[in-house]
Amino acid sequence: MGAIGKIFLVSLIALYLLHSVSAATRHYQFEIKMQNVTRLCHTKSMVTVNGQFPGPRIVAREGDRLEIEVVNHVQNNISLHWHGIRQLRCGWADGPAYVTQCPIQTGQSYVYNFTIIGQRGTFWWNAHISWLRSTLYGPMIILPKKNTLSICQTLQRREWFNADTEALISQALQTGGGPNVSDAYTINGLPGPLYNCSTYVKPGETYLLRLINAALNDELFFSIANHTLQIIDADGVYVKPFETDTLIITPGQTHNVLLKTKPHFPNATFYMTGRPYVTGLGTFDNSTVAGILEYETKAKQHLKKLPLFKPFLPALNDTNFVTNFTSKLRSLTTPQFPANVPLKDLMVQNSQLQSIMCHSYNLQSHFFGQSKVIYKPHFPYSPLHWFNFTGNPPNNTLVSNDTKLMVLPINTSVELVMQDTSIVGAESHPLHLQGFNFFVVGQGFGNFDPNKDPSNFNLVDPIERNTVGVPSGGWVAIRFLADNPGVWFMHCHLEVHISWGLKVAWLVQDGKLPNQKLPPPLKDLPKC
Repeated sequence: MGAIGKIFLVSLIALYLLHSVSAATRHYQFEIKMQNVTRLCHTKSMVTVNGQFPGPRIVAREGDRLEIEVVNHVQNNISLHWHGIRQLRCGWADGPAYVTQCPIQTGQSYVYNFTIIGQRGTFWWNAHISWLRSTLYGPMIILPKKNTLSICQTLQRREWFNADTEALISQALQTGGGPNVSDAYTINGLPGPLYNCSTYVKPGETYLLRLINAALNDELFFSIANHTLQIIDADGVYVKPFETDTLIITPGQTHNVLLKTKPHFPNATFYMTGRPYVTGLGTFDNSTVAGILEYETKAKQHLKKLPLFKPFLPALNDTNFVTNFTSKLRSLTTPQFPANVPLKDLMVQNSQLQSIMCHSYNLQSHFFGQSKVIYKPHFPYSPLHWFNFTGNPPNNTLVSNDTKLMVLPINTSVELVMQDTSIVGAESHPLHLQGFNFFVVGQGFGNFDPNKDPSNFNLVDPIERNTVGVPSGGWVAIRFLADNPGVWFMHCHLEVHISWGLKVAWLVQDGKLPNQKLPPPLKDLPKC
């Protein structure tokens, strides 16, 4: 069996203050190399950063400059993306292959050089070419400028593949079928409690858990038995805090949550578990990943003899839970962290996002005025052929392949409605927009009604994020300000759907002011 998997990255963080508050330049060296790794009694050679699986953690502070030198020692082409980092006027560092850069070829190197501007929270980095992010990924922790938290322990949850994922997706694309499902979920790269997957906490403390779903193809429920989680952040943006026993997190999304431990040693241990939320018609991994939350104690306790409690997770297809949870996510809306929802200049409605990425990339072509031979600036603002998107689809949906971009003047306020369809079966789609955050102003089930649904939009405190789940058989409406010049990739974060074409790019044109123009690329930019 092959494997396509699911994961959380989780950082467990104690609350204490850092003293250094000034901006700095932080240097990281990423050596891309093959490494033998053994899991599930199976050893495989796989692509890693510095021989580590999962990859190294990046820690920086808001305002810092990051210089990350990536040296490619493997036969695969490599590019890395810094998920959720806006890359203001710095699209050359964004990373998606053939969109903002040519990949780093064997024996070559590239320095990703960018500054963290106006962002803090939990982010992550990953390969952004083919399916290499199955092994090339890691957390990015961006601390606020001052009076902040310091990391003392990190827990990462990720998938394990017995098969080579590059061979796996190649075979799937040749046959037209879906790829095989995963062999295991993992915590810190280890598949469950038979390994050392325990997290240790002290009674009467508050811990910050940084959750990242870096799965290839699965949305995940997460819960800790007999404990309540307080949601305080989504995709690096503060939210109105609320408590929950269970959360849902799509691939690409992050959440910061507070965990208050019990005031006294509980004489018990507790499972931390995750399993998929499933809406599609294809096969999936019906397993559950589990780690153990254990309390430290000075007394001589035989922890293996203590009772082990399990949380109650929602049913695999519990869309009602997902809808109720996501409806609770609201922006903090304080004077320091307002919700500046843009007014609408341009309305775009799409039931299908599809574009073909060339082997000469779009950002450089745009910058040097060679765009006419690479892409067309005529991506449609609405479906060319209307039908009952969530009903019985017509026999011929008239889908076509092309290389077209959506072109926007600088500072355009965009409202985008993304509509799920039943063409291949209704399914939830986590859509990620690079280079921007957006506000989720509305969502619902069935077909979007442009005459009725906008009256129910939340323009006061909508959640701001960079990845949103389009409901199965439904729609979601977002707004964003196109204030970042360059070419920006937007795609479904289910990797198999990217391979099948659920992707598009936005071209934001330069403005007249110096701070509205894309600077030229650095000299070491990879060549195709």
